[in-house]
Amino acid sequence: MAAHHPVEDGRPSLTPATGTGIGDPDAELDALRREVDDLPRGARPRCGGVVVLAGRGPVDLLHHAAGWAVRWADRDRELPPERWEPVRPDTPFDLASLTKLLTAVLVVGLMERGELAPDTRVADRLPRFGAAGKDPITVRHLLAHTSGLRPELPLYDAPPGRRLEPLWREAPLHPPGTERTYSDLNFIALGALLEHVTGRRLDALLRERVTEPLGMTRTGFGPVPDAAATEDQRRPVAKLDRGMVRGTVHDENAFALGGIAGHAGVFSTAADLGRLCRALLTGGGPILAPRSVRLLLDPPGLGFAVDQPWFMGGLAGRGAAGHTGFTGTSLVLDRAGGGFLILLATTVHPVRPARPDSRFRAAAADRLARALAAGAGSPGDRRIGG
Repeated sequence: MAAHHPVEDGRPSLTPATGTGIGDPDAELDALRREVDDLPRGARPRCGGVVVLAGRGPVDLLHHAAGWAVRWADRDRELPPERWEPVRPDTPFDLASLTKLLTAVLVVGLMERGELAPDTRVADRLPRFGAAGKDPITVRHLLAHTSGLRPELPLYDAPPGRRLEPLWREAPLHPPGTERTYSDLNFIALGALLEHVTGRRLDALLRERVTEPLGMTRTGFGPVPDAAATEDQRRPVAKLDRGMVRGTVHDENAFALGGIAGHAGVFSTAADLGRLCRALLTGGGPILAPRSVRLLLDPPGLGFAVDQPWFMGGLAGRGAAGHTGFTGTSLVLDRAGGGFLILLATTVHPVRPARPDSRFRAAAADRLARALAAGAGSPGDRRIGG
């Protein structure tokens, strides 16, 4: 069994197991399944519900669901147990910032078509963006979070129809290319750029250029009524007063932008994200050429966080790339071993924690790293699924 230890807010966090079973792929994957089962349990569960998908090549090593898609009526009151809805392996989740990965795929696809280049100045194609000293910012700066823009702005406070005006007026905090500051504004701007260059709405672009070619039939911008619920949004913890959010985007700025934005708003299932992972790990077909995949994944990565050990655990340092999302989602590509790990968890149901803790992500990646090292999913492994 996995060892557990308390974290600052009293919730248990997973740590790698010790003793018997290390190096045995079946033991590692069975332990990962049990640890995922533990996440939504207890008086103070780590999440409302969770789906894990671990794979290598065409093989699903583990595809497992635990917990509840809906359990709470609001942050203080559980629904009657007969109204709890279980999470299933095909339950859609609000991906939060995993949306940025799909936006990055679309942008690099435009580069492949010759419609943009990494060093295209954004203001040359989207003139409104160039105000307040942003004229030198390039597409590369936005993708790599080196634009100098602050992490976020309260676009939800701007009048409807003018939500992006605070971004157009915003000045960089430091010269582009000098510092890396993770910013939602970068990908909000990229979403606007994609729509301006192509003349297509972002949801249509995603469907035509990514999800339909890959057969990702459960992936797209909301609303998605059967998605796992996220948060009972109320000030001052949240930035808007919306009540229990289910099927519409959790992120307040994306909600204010109509649910379709470059930084948040996409819903998906673990199986659909597995299709994306497999495409990227095998060269990008049918959505990208191998050279475009390298632009996304080679350090420093355009849109993907590369070699970030804080959530990639034992998969880091091997050319790994991936991202996390505020609602509790994460995706890691293990380029060295051909594996991937998808965690879709509602860590904000019924309310976001005071002290977010991502160690469960790293612990799951440790499990998968050891299972892969021991041969899980290799040609000699007869496993056909989790």
